[in-house]
Amino acid sequence: MDNLDLDVLKTALAWTEQGRRATLGTVVRTWGSAPRPIGAMMAIRDDGQVIGSVSGGCIEDDLIAQVKDGKLAAKMPESIRYGVTADQANQFGLPCGGTVEMVLEPLSPQSDIRGLLADLEGHRIIRRTLNLSTGITQRRDAVGADVLEFDGKTLVTIHGPKYRLLIIGAGQLSKYLAAMAIPLDYQVTVCDPRDEYQEQWHDLPQVTLTKEMPDDTVLAMNLDRNSAVVALTHDPKLDDLALMEALKGQAFYVGALGSKGNNNKRRARLLEFDVSEAEVSKLRGPVGLDIGAKTPSEIAISILAEMTAVKRGVTMTRSKTELAASEISSAGCAA
Repeated sequence: MDNLDLDVLKTALAWTEQGRRATLGTVVRTWGSAPRPIGAMMAIRDDGQVIGSVSGGCIEDDLIAQVKDGKLAAKMPESIRYGVTADQANQFGLPCGGTVEMVLEPLSPQSDIRGLLADLEGHRIIRRTLNLSTGITQRRDAVGADVLEFDGKTLVTIHGPKYRLLIIGAGQLSKYLAAMAIPLDYQVTVCDPRDEYQEQWHDLPQVTLTKEMPDDTVLAMNLDRNSAVVALTHDPKLDDLALMEALKGQAFYVGALGSKGNNNKRRARLLEFDVSEAEVSKLRGPVGLDIGAKTPSEIAISILAEMTAVKRGVTMTRSKTELAASEISSAGCAA
């Protein structure tokens, strides 16, 4: 769940607490070139004020007007579909005949948005079930296989970070990377067994810190296809331990800081520790896209840019920049 989704929920709650009527809209299905993804949300106040978007502006005016006039979801949740016909697609500006189906939920005490937000503030990933015939909602902790579901009667939505990022090393670069990853929908864990790197993280309470050994942390997290691992200590005794286990798993992205030469040496070492050539080939090092990054914040951006490209299935030029260990150490980015 990104920051916009949280803003939608928080704003909708504030409206109801002010005595206003608020309706939550969630995209549940799309066909063709729909402009917004499944799970996109918006909230509509009784006077037509909105936050969020379900179509990038194509159908909002009609949707707002109908909700404002009480023609849609006046008392109970209901689903609505836009763009079924070519005429509707043209009328509402949906590209290429795209179709959007959404569920509209008039918020009530049964919605318990406050409880949902409390769960999210506790860094939990939540499975929320809405019964359209009763308006009753239920919540429980989500599991890795949970996704949005809609069968016409019940809507299941998943709230909270959808991706996990494990960072090995708690230095300055790691802090920049963690801070930037949080608004990109990552649940961030930083692993560093060294005491001297723990104090600087008090202003990022959303990050989970662990002093366990990196290989134990990788195994304990049971990383799935929505997980990424980035090793940033520049210390083989720590980075390699994490990479040995991470490369054997399902993480969609595994990267390591260091120059091209150092990463070639790293690959040779990993082959000596029961890591196959196919597994070693998954290692992205030097980590990040070649954007000429020099500072810790720029390097963090390059890493997240590459992670995003991999996550979205986009092939981009890998980094050719040699990140010298001495430069990174002097900048305070790594051990």
